[in-house]
Amino acid sequence: MSIKITFLGSGTSQGVPLIACNCEVCTSADPKDKRLRSSILIESAKTRIVIDSGPDFRQQLLREKIKRLDAVVYTHEHKDHIAGLDEVKAFNFINKMRMPVYATTRVQGALKREFAYIFADEKYPGIPEVDLVDFENEVFTIGDLVIEPINVMHYKLPVKGFRVNDFAYVTDSNFIAETEKEKLKNLDVLVLNSLRREPHISHFTFQEAIDLVNDLKPRKAYFTHISHQLGLHAEVNKELPSNIELAFDGLQLVI
Repeated sequence: MSIKITFLGSGTSQGVPLIACNCEVCTSADPKDKRLRSSILIESAKTRIVIDSGPDFRQQLLREKIKRLDAVVYTHEHKDHIAGLDEVKAFNFINKMRMPVYATTRVQGALKREFAYIFADEKYPGIPEVDLVDFENEVFTIGDLVIEPINVMHYKLPVKGFRVNDFAYVTDSNFIAETEKEKLKNLDVLVLNSLRREPHISHFTFQEAIDLVNDLKPRKAYFTHISHQLGLHAEVNKELPSNIELAFDGLQLVI
């Protein structure tokens, strides 16, 4: 079964361009240097899910003309990954369905705090209708997609990456234990965060991401969650080996 991946966003928490920044990346005319907050769409013949719904979720859904969505899956609770949850109410109305939202127990707690009105006992008319679905480390299925969680660390915060078939998506991390790396072997495509060149407390740097790709040896790798500090898309891509590329908003892969 083949799957199609669409990068809804490939930027870091502040997006690119950064507000009030006049650097060469933020003022670039290249559309590949315009990065909304990180999120992907995964589609099979029968199932369509998104991983994360950040502040740009509405814009991303409209850009890609997404008319149906079967579930939202969350990596972790930071605002640049969950802030767009309210937008699922469009699918409640159009698709006449409650939206399954897959999240760990900890992330569910954050959703209930951030979106208290969705989960209140007294429902205000027109609020999103969601069903929280718990997962931790076990493999789970959504439609015909079989999803394996990958445990990674975002400094001290546990974050989930995911493997679907021979594709894996790992964002917001700077440490992966050897036991979890085993789940990332024999991949056709690995998507990995690569924030910038300078050391960062909670994200892989450009070189750390390259080194990890060399360790895991996927057939192809794409870097995401990119900040303006990394450099111009076209110039940075020239530095990468042939099996690694920078992702960009709207990039589509069939695996």
